Amino acid sequence: MIARRHVLAAGAAGSAALALAACGGDSGGSGGEVDGEGKTLTFWLMEGTNASADAYIEELKTAFTEATGATLDVQVQPWDGAHDKFVTAMAGGTGPDVAEVGTTWVPEFADAGGIDDLSEDIEAAGLADGLVEGLVEAGSLDGGTYGMPWYAGVRSILANREMLEAAGVAEQPQSWDDLLTMITTLKEHDPDWIPFPVAGGSIFSAMPFVWGAGGEIATQEGETWTAAINSPEAVEGLTWYTDLALKHDASTSAATTWLETDSLAAFLQETVPMFITGSWVPATIEAENPELAEKLVAFTIPAKDSAVAPSFLGGSLMCRFTETAEPELAFELIKLVTTGDFATRWAEETNYFPGTTAALDEVVAGGDEITKVFATQMTEGGKSVPVTPAWGKIEGAKTLGTMISSVLDGTAVQDAADTAAEEMDGFFSE
Repeated sequence: MIARRHVLAAGAAGSAALALAACGGDSGGSGGEVDGEGKTLTFWLMEGTNASADAYIEELKTAFTEATGATLDVQVQPWDGAHDKFVTAMAGGTGPDVAEVGTTWVPEFADAGGIDDLSEDIEAAGLADGLVEGLVEAGSLDGGTYGMPWYAGVRSILANREMLEAAGVAEQPQSWDDLLTMITTLKEHDPDWIPFPVAGGSIFSAMPFVWGAGGEIATQEGETWTAAINSPEAVEGLTWYTDLALKHDASTSAATTWLETDSLAAFLQETVPMFITGSWVPATIEAENPELAEKLVAFTIPAKDSAVAPSFLGGSLMCRFTETAEPELAFELIKLVTTGDFATRWAEETNYFPGTTAALDEVVAGGDEITKVFATQMTEGGKSVPVTPAWGKIEGAKTLGTMISSVLDGTAVQDAADTAAEEMDGFFSE
């Protein structure tokens, strides 16, 4: 495949995993506008988001055929190794017609010319208004929109209400000071608890504190990106967050290498009263420990001086590969999946948020208080990582994760941030 700017290099790891739906009318679908009789469209769907995916896929295939006359070949792909599989497919022109693509991969693939700008298609279909802004931002590059928002997730604080009430702290923190008071009170109530794990392997748990102090991961001027993780504001946020472990005994030394799944495991054992986690996790807890699920309460992650900090909004977009021989038919599939009944159903089955404000409002209206807290974090604070092809390389190199772990191991925050910034700027300049 001829790249738009350069050839994709295999091996840059990305990440994303989240779900749900998007846009449009009462029933979604194409309305039979494209004649696909005798044609077959290939769709790559990522594995693991929807436990009921088999039934969903079969009904989607039937609906697509009824709407267009075409056959839909759905190929489920594991997230592990998916980035390189996409890269190889784009380089060799062997990719699908349509694929689910994680938000952090879209700029890289768009820059390489592997996926189409859908701006005109989305506008012509009347779907441009009412999309979740953070997902649109994540799928945008140089003025183009390279994916239709499908599903989104965000991180907030999930807590064990029973443990919090035992310590007398069960109110939404309105600031960092409030959050610290909650944490120290929990520790005083039971010194054996891990009040608030600082997971060294979770960069997305640290980002709200960088942003909540007024900092940025990186800044853009024209077409040039520059690391800002070592700015005074970013360092202030990183210092406050890591000091929870280093000065306030809120975490545990083992958490230096913890991933979010490790924090969840400790929470399930009820040794952790509260932790930062994704909007999709309450459903996991309900499946694994229904009794604990009855005790759940959620809070927005506060900023330095307000109740809602920016929090990473990640998810997936529906993208059309440039090599497709059926661009119109491919967009009919994108509309079918991201609007109407199939969008709503995906939301209900996955416990992720839709990619449109209309669908989001519907989900929130029918949701519980925990759902509403996560939705507030998303609508008031949802924020993307730097939208640049270099981000996948930064993520793959674990630049920010290494920075956090090194601070937890004793490196001064400014020194660790300076090292990370230097590495980031190297990727930005490639």
